Amino acid sequence: MIRTATAADVPVIHAMVRELAEYEKCLDEARATEEQLREALFGERPAAFAHIAESDEDGEPVGFALWFLNFSTWRGVHGVYLEDLYVRPDRRGGGHGKALLTELARICVERGYERLEWSVLDWNEPSIAFYRSLGALPQDGWTVFRLTDDALAGLGTARE
Repeated sequence: MIRTATAADVPVIHAMVRELAEYEKCLDEARATEEQLREALFGERPAAFAHIAESDEDGEPVGFALWFLNFSTWRGVHGVYLEDLYVRPDRRGGGHGKALLTELARICVERGYERLEWSVLDWNEPSIAFYRSLGALPQDGWTVFRLTDDALAGLGTARE
């Protein structure tokens, strides 16, 4: 079962974010706190949204999708950017990841959004194969760039 996350889900979302960061070999970069997630998801002006995958057996959260709106100047409409999709290892293969992506695709179709996009690490072959099986295509020719930490601060405080 897939449901919209509630504020009560923040601790489990936070725990799964950390599990995902560990899986991606970047746990030291996962610095978000529960309070930050709560504000981003349920504050006065939510900037992100989340869905929870629950176990069919006991209703326990076994995965999540955290996403936000983006905008395509070429299409002239919003889309969904999936920041994180995670299913706990012992629950993989049960359809939870597909159900989460199906829910996000449903939201896109219902709201007239024309894109559902996300990034995947090049070495994550199981996920790449899974995404391709759903009809998703890699965006060859594009490279993700990122400014963080000292580089971001340096550019953000530079005077022209």
